[in-house]
Amino acid sequence: MNDSSPLIPELDTACATRVGRYLDTLTKPPGSLGRLESLAVTLAAVTGEDFPRVSPPGVVVFAADHGVAEEGVSAFPQAVTAQMVANFAAGGAAINVFARRIDARLEVVDVGVASDLPAPGVVHDKVRPGTRNLAREDAMTQQEAQAAIAVGRRAAERAIKAGCRCLIVGEMGIANTSASTAMLAALIDVPVAELVGPGTGVTGDALAQKLAVIEAALIAREADPDDPMDVLARLGGLEIAAMVGAYLGAAAKRLPILVDGFIATVAALTACRIDPSLRPYLIFGHRSQEPGHDRVLAALDADPLLDFSLRLGEGSGAALAFPLLEAAAAMLAEMATFAAAGVDNHEAH
Repeated sequence: MNDSSPLIPELDTACATRVGRYLDTLTKPPGSLGRLESLAVTLAAVTGEDFPRVSPPGVVVFAADHGVAEEGVSAFPQAVTAQMVANFAAGGAAINVFARRIDARLEVVDVGVASDLPAPGVVHDKVRPGTRNLAREDAMTQQEAQAAIAVGRRAAERAIKAGCRCLIVGEMGIANTSASTAMLAALIDVPVAELVGPGTGVTGDALAQKLAVIEAALIAREADPDDPMDVLARLGGLEIAAMVGAYLGAAAKRLPILVDGFIATVAALTACRIDPSLRPYLIFGHRSQEPGHDRVLAALDADPLLDFSLRLGEGSGAALAFPLLEAAAAMLAEMATFAAAGVDNHEAH
């Protein structure tokens, strides 16, 4: 990244220590709320607040097309990207439903949809109309990848200015599991056959075609696994790059980030390779059914909050996990201590 990129602050370990001790004064056996307690400590360390707040959450969905869709790697035609963006704008997608349930601010950003989007309610910040076909040439130039990262940073800044206390980042882009699988194979040096999955639902010969296209692209593109920006530009997507920027931008302002499924986690791995200080700010919402998700989670030493057999994207799984963050924050703010409740704490004796 360039020198003007905001620095990600160190975690507030003193705050985390105080919150850990305070948890043991609440009316429950020490540690009895399990991962909810460690989640509360994480939120304190990230925000620097003894009583962290995560509401309202912000949801940002980045949309872009992929040239590799020409290779028949998806069960849906490329036109579906623009159609789904219109559906987001109209409030009819899964992420709209889940965002309403958690009272989230939802923003849809066109960072690279191939067609023009007249739909109201969409933020138009297009870098280019879709990536190039990574099977035949680099998906993006370095400058385009950097521009898409800047789109993500701007979206995170808008969410923060609007008062959001937690960020959920989603994506929409036909063929983006192909791009993210190619990126992951390059970043962790694992055979594509161990990572590739159905994405939108490809099976049989279509899945074999997807595998072959990604394998050939990895050979042709020669992305440098030690250079995450090179991997992103040669093999990635505009919406993936925007997600990288949103993660980095949110962490720079001490916002906890709830990571969604496979594509979102590949973006998270890329962002962590760019700036390893990002990793403690990431909370992983769910485990996707995409085969590669287990491998990228392992690369990030991540243990997701939910496992609901999801594979939709859009930020949907992270939105479903958000109430657990809210519960962790509420536990700190609202539970009585032993002293305040007049309950005998035998642990203290």
